[in-house]
Amino acid sequence: MQGTYRTAFITGASSGIGRGLAAWLARRGVRVFGAARRLEELEALAREVQSEGEIVPVQLDVADARSTLEVIRSIDESCGGLELVVANAAIAPETPGHALAWDTVEQIIDVNVRGAAATLGAVADRMVSRGSGHLVGISSQAAGRGLPRHVAYSASKAFLSNFIEGLRVDLGPRGVKVTAIHPGFVRTPGTAGNAFKMPFLLEVDDAVDRIGRAIFRGASDFSFPWQAATVSKLSRLLPNGLWDRAVRGFGTPGD
Repeated sequence: MQGTYRTAFITGASSGIGRGLAAWLARRGVRVFGAARRLEELEALAREVQSEGEIVPVQLDVADARSTLEVIRSIDESCGGLELVVANAAIAPETPGHALAWDTVEQIIDVNVRGAAATLGAVADRMVSRGSGHLVGISSQAAGRGLPRHVAYSASKAFLSNFIEGLRVDLGPRGVKVTAIHPGFVRTPGTAGNAFKMPFLLEVDDAVDRIGRAIFRGASDFSFPWQAATVSKLSRLLPNGLWDRAVRGFGTPGD
């Protein structure tokens, strides 16, 4: 698999899946531009893998969509063209419908919707001009239906999944690969505070290896683990009344 990509850009690279995927790619010969708000965490990651690969820390807050566009385009120019761009950064604070805090909803939209769209759209046209490239969005199995206490998060992931699919339809014939990743529950800092039982929970290294291999083989859509993916698919067939009763009091897959 080594040498599949020369350069990659990943958001949310300071922790969780993003951190693990940045290291996974770097160890396979990819020069990774790892972006996040916490520069010190990125620098620590770069030192951790420096004997095996290269991670270039990029301090960036994807909630600022305009800045995200500018930073990615600048890196694309300076490195001779990004070959892989991964929109991974996301947040998942609770947004219960009965106590909806607009500040929280707005923050989720800024990061998970505007930030992700800016990340994936920043150099899409340039990849088309080059006739190659790969765009990857880390969505969630929460995208399938609206979920209790996380109404904004599940909606944001539904947006991302459909945005990725539209990109795939448009860009595939133009030589650009597009991949949607739909993880179930993964043990990361983002899920550490969940008070409910997380079925089919995966360790982050396992999840990262699965995601990395799906990217390298050019999968158009990858949902995992299969047990959770099956439940997610079946849930879309349930009538609204059954769905409502089934998920009340339950949680949501996180990043």
